[in-house]
Amino acid sequence: MNDTGTGIAAAPARDWAALAADIATWGRALGFEAIGVSDTDLSSEEGHLLRWLAADRHGTMDYMARHGTTRARPADLVPGTVRVITARMNYSPRDAADAEATLADGQTAYIARYAMGRDYHKVLRAKLQQLADRIQDEIGDFGYRVFTDSAPVLEVALAAKSGLGWRGKHTLLLTRDMGSYFFLGEIYTNLPLPVTDPQTSHCGTCTACIGACPTGAIVAPYELDARRCISYLTIELTGAIPEALRPLIGNRVYGCDDCQLACPWNRFAQATGEHDFAAVRHGLDRASLVGLFAWTKEDFNARMAGSAIRRIGYERWSRNLAVGLGNAPSSADVITALERRADDPSPLVREHVAWALARHAAQRSVHLPSDQLS
Repeated sequence: MNDTGTGIAAAPARDWAALAADIATWGRALGFEAIGVSDTDLSSEEGHLLRWLAADRHGTMDYMARHGTTRARPADLVPGTVRVITARMNYSPRDAADAEATLADGQTAYIARYAMGRDYHKVLRAKLQQLADRIQDEIGDFGYRVFTDSAPVLEVALAAKSGLGWRGKHTLLLTRDMGSYFFLGEIYTNLPLPVTDPQTSHCGTCTACIGACPTGAIVAPYELDARRCISYLTIELTGAIPEALRPLIGNRVYGCDDCQLACPWNRFAQATGEHDFAAVRHGLDRASLVGLFAWTKEDFNARMAGSAIRRIGYERWSRNLAVGLGNAPSSADVITALERRADDPSPLVREHVAWALARHAAQRSVHLPSDQLS
């Protein structure tokens, strides 16, 4: 029996250790760097989750609160679940422009490295389904459901519990051999596989990620306030970006990698071997803010087809670019690009364009001779 949406029944007896070893082998053949197995006891995480929600650190992500403790109770989400097969896949694109150099160039848009290739939801889900199919070929029907950032699942907690890495102070999963540039996925199952051992933490006294966060979103080790996180502000937030945070966003128009760039373990990061993540689509690693802001809605939908970026839609994409242009070095090209969309049909975009133009007007007034200010 596979995913029925109503739970999964108990599995018949067999050599579970041998099967777990085979699953790890099959997973690696599909391109996953590591496969682990966790039990379903996340009680140690539940209190942290509830405190985080009570502090409103999830911002406008109402779905986080709506599912409540279901995230920390896998068997509540999928009745019959006794184990979670976890998977890790590297996404760092090959031959992408240097991230730090891009961030330092105020005329260039910075796109989070995970979004350079094909939408990871589709890629990982398909591969996890292939892994489930391979298990089924071996043992017959069994109970399972596949997830990748698509349901109330504590992915990092499960990955850490199953030995795929440890939770870093930036709240992401870390490994000594590959850093943190990877996606996570899970198969909830009724198979009573032996669990894999967790890793010990190797962050030590390092706080590089905390100091590197442009908006101070990492408020303490292992504590993230999403309301200040640039990934949240540019992706999850549907309304206006708070004005006080806009100057801190710089040229980051989709996500943010600063905490990862600062992490010493990412010195060991490697380029992905997955074709769908290896290629940089449409030159997004070195595209100009002005050039991207000139895209029409039709351009955006066509060029971002198959990309995770397409999920935020043209309006939020434009909002983010307007902020980036507001933070860019003042030039005729930047001003012209903003003025062309001063009457944009979207009130959200118009408001951010007006803010950006006001920023440049203020810069110009500072540098103009006093006899030209009247």
